Amino acid sequence: MSPYLHLSEEVSAALAAGRPVVALESTIISHGMPYPENVETARQVEQLVRDGGAVPATIAIMDGQLKAGLSPDEVEQLGKLGLAVTKASRRDIPFLVAQKLPGATTVAATMIIAEQAGIRLFATGGIGGVHRGGATNFDISADLQELARTSVAVVCAGAKAILDLPLTLEYLETFGVPVIGYQTDEFPAFYSRTSGLGVDYRLDSPAAIAHSLRTKWDLGLTGGVLIANPVPTAYSLDAARMEAIIVQVIQDADAQGIKGKAITPFLLARVKALTAGESLVSNIQLVYNNARLATQIAVAMAE
Repeated sequence: MSPYLHLSEEVSAALAAGRPVVALESTIISHGMPYPENVETARQVEQLVRDGGAVPATIAIMDGQLKAGLSPDEVEQLGKLGLAVTKASRRDIPFLVAQKLPGATTVAATMIIAEQAGIRLFATGGIGGVHRGGATNFDISADLQELARTSVAVVCAGAKAILDLPLTLEYLETFGVPVIGYQTDEFPAFYSRTSGLGVDYRLDSPAAIAHSLRTKWDLGLTGGVLIANPVPTAYSLDAARMEAIIVQVIQDADAQGIKGKAITPFLLARVKALTAGESLVSNIQLVYNNARLATQIAVAMAE
């Protein structure tokens, strides 16, 4: 185990006993939602994992350590600091650790730390992907390469709807990342259940997904798996309406010259404003939904 890796007592005991553990990211706390909704959501997600029979391991970089399992005070700290916390991907990890700076882990960084800790299941909201215009500007999230190389299964509501979903799926196919649709043949579009795009395999039970994950890694096939879990119907937003809003906010970002790490928080905040908060409600509920499914799969794998 890396000398920089720190597991909470709860997470350490669960892993040693072979009990199910679910990794949770921290970027959603600092960059995904405003305070205090971010902290409230993080605590509720952890409780949902416990209620389902697993141990939550919220992951972040703090005090020069890669932490799997944050205390309530640490979650509160990240929530209050918000955008002042570095949004940490693979390239940022050594510098944040060396300088003992706080880092909220993206999907990519969470996967890295989860794998080091021995955690196979990770629940998030939506993954990063190929940004619109990515064919010419090469704005592609590091999440996709991490899925190709790191052996952690990621439960999400698809890729964030602000992205180019067809190109994101093409990228995943190129690098051999399987995309499983949970009880769906269609890749969800984050806020919406439908995108018009297919998945590689449809599996209808947590046990079937767990069996497929075990088989993949037992075969020596390293790398991640994307498990697409549509937002609950009651919280699904109209796909055509959301597309029109997203086009508008992308134009706003271009006009203001917003790029790089700042783009996703800006777009999500603008979408929230233009939907009068509906998108935030949808976002919170899909995170809860993904935590439940990831927990069910983790429990099935432990069995």
